Amino acid sequence: MGGVSTGQGSGGTPSGQDRGLQPQRTRLAWRRTTLACTVVAVLAVRAALRAGEPVAAALLCAASCGLWLGFLRIAHHRIRALATDDRPAALTPRHATAAAVCAATLAVCAAALLV
Repeated sequence: MGGVSTGQGSGGTPSGQDRGLQPQRTRLAWRRTTLACTVVAVLAVRAALRAGEPVAAALLCAASCGLWLGFLRIAHHRIRALATDDRPAALTPRHATAAAVCAATLAVCAAALLV
Protein backbone atom coordinates (compact mmCIF):
# COMPACT_ATOMS: atom_id res chain seq x y z
CA MET A 1 0.00 0.00 0.00
CA GLY A 2 1.19 3.53 -0.76
CA GLY A 3 1.15 4.95 2.78
CA VAL A 4 -1.64 7.42 2.06
CA SER A 5 -3.73 7.91 5.18
CA THR A 6 -7.42 8.65 4.95
CA GLY A 7 -7.44 10.08 8.45
CA GLN A 8 -10.18 7.71 9.52
CA GLY A 9 -10.09 5.30 12.38
CA SER A 10 -11.52 1.83 12.36
CA GLY A 11 -15.04 3.12 13.06
CA GLY A 12 -15.20 5.22 9.89
CA THR A 13 -15.02 8.55 11.74
CA PRO A 14 -12.11 10.94 11.24
CA SER A 15 -9.39 10.32 13.79
CA GLY A 16 -9.22 12.80 16.63
CA GLN A 17 -12.90 13.72 16.45
CA ASP A 18 -15.57 12.78 18.92
CA ARG A 19 -19.05 12.66 17.40
CA GLY A 20 -20.45 13.76 20.76
CA LEU A 21 -18.77 17.16 20.65
CA GLN A 22 -20.75 18.61 17.74
CA PRO A 23 -24.14 18.52 19.52
CA GLN A 24 -22.49 19.97 22.63
CA ARG A 25 -21.00 22.88 20.66
CA THR A 26 -24.33 23.46 18.95
CA ARG A 27 -26.16 23.48 22.31
CA LEU A 28 -23.68 26.01 23.64
CA ALA A 29 -24.16 28.20 20.55
CA TRP A 30 -27.93 28.16 21.05
CA ARG A 31 -27.45 29.11 24.70
CA ARG A 32 -25.10 31.99 23.84
CA THR A 33 -27.54 33.33 21.28
CA THR A 34 -30.41 33.00 23.76
CA LEU A 35 -28.37 34.94 26.31
CA ALA A 36 -27.70 37.70 23.77
CA CYS A 37 -31.42 37.88 22.95
CA THR A 38 -32.21 38.07 26.68
CA VAL A 39 -29.85 41.02 27.07
CA VAL A 40 -31.59 42.85 24.22
CA ALA A 41 -35.02 42.22 25.77
CA VAL A 42 -33.85 43.45 29.18
CA LEU A 43 -32.31 46.56 27.63
CA ALA A 44 -35.56 47.20 25.76
CA VAL A 45 -37.49 47.12 29.03
CA ARG A 46 -34.92 49.44 30.60
CA ALA A 47 -35.15 51.84 27.66
CA ALA A 48 -38.96 51.80 27.84
CA LEU A 49 -38.84 52.77 31.50
CA ARG A 50 -36.47 55.70 30.82
CA ALA A 51 -37.83 56.84 27.47
CA GLY A 52 -38.79 60.35 26.54
CA GLU A 53 -41.26 58.96 24.00
CA PRO A 54 -43.24 56.34 25.91
CA VAL A 55 -45.30 55.07 22.93
CA ALA A 56 -42.29 54.31 20.72
CA ALA A 57 -40.39 52.80 23.64
CA ALA A 58 -43.36 50.65 24.62
CA LEU A 59 -43.69 49.36 21.06
CA LEU A 60 -39.97 48.58 20.89
CA CYS A 61 -40.17 46.86 24.26
CA ALA A 62 -43.21 44.79 23.25
CA ALA A 63 -41.59 43.78 19.96
CA SER A 64 -38.32 42.83 21.65
CA CYS A 65 -40.04 40.81 24.35
CA GLY A 66 -42.27 39.02 21.83
CA LEU A 67 -39.31 38.17 19.61
CA TRP A 68 -37.34 37.04 22.64
CA LEU A 69 -40.14 34.68 23.70
CA GLY A 70 -40.37 33.27 20.18
CA PHE A 71 -36.64 32.69 19.96
CA LEU A 72 -36.58 31.24 23.47
CA ARG A 73 -39.22 28.69 22.51
CA ILE A 74 -37.34 27.58 19.39
CA ALA A 75 -34.00 27.48 21.22
CA HIS A 76 -35.42 25.49 24.14
CA HIS A 77 -36.90 22.93 21.75
CA ARG A 78 -33.60 22.60 19.88
CA ILE A 79 -31.44 22.42 23.03
CA ARG A 80 -33.65 19.65 24.40
CA ALA A 81 -33.45 17.74 21.11
CA LEU A 82 -29.66 18.03 21.09
CA ALA A 83 -29.40 16.91 24.71
CA THR A 84 -31.61 13.83 24.43
CA ASP A 85 -30.83 12.35 21.03
CA ASP A 86 -27.54 10.80 20.01
CA ARG A 87 -28.10 12.05 16.48
CA PRO A 88 -30.89 14.67 16.51
CA ALA A 89 -33.01 15.42 13.48
CA ALA A 90 -32.12 18.46 11.43
CA LEU A 91 -33.77 21.74 12.29
CA THR A 92 -36.83 22.19 10.09
CA PRO A 93 -36.70 25.05 7.57
CA ARG A 94 -39.66 26.70 9.28
CA HIS A 95 -37.94 26.70 12.68
CA ALA A 96 -34.61 27.77 11.19
CA THR A 97 -36.26 30.68 9.39
CA ALA A 98 -38.18 31.72 12.50
CA ALA A 99 -35.02 31.63 14.63
CA ALA A 100 -33.06 33.64 12.06
CA VAL A 101 -35.84 36.24 11.72
CA CYS A 102 -36.15 36.58 15.51
CA ALA A 103 -32.39 36.97 15.96
CA ALA A 104 -32.02 39.45 13.09
CA THR A 105 -34.99 41.53 14.22
CA LEU A 106 -33.69 41.55 17.78
CA ALA A 107 -30.38 42.83 16.42
CA VAL A 108 -32.26 45.67 14.71
CA CYS A 109 -34.06 46.40 18.01
CA ALA A 110 -30.70 46.45 19.79
CA ALA A 111 -29.38 48.94 17.24
CA ALA A 112 -32.49 51.09 17.73
CA LEU A 113 -31.84 51.06 21.48
CA LEU A 114 -28.40 52.54 20.88
CA VAL A 115 -29.73 55.48 18.87
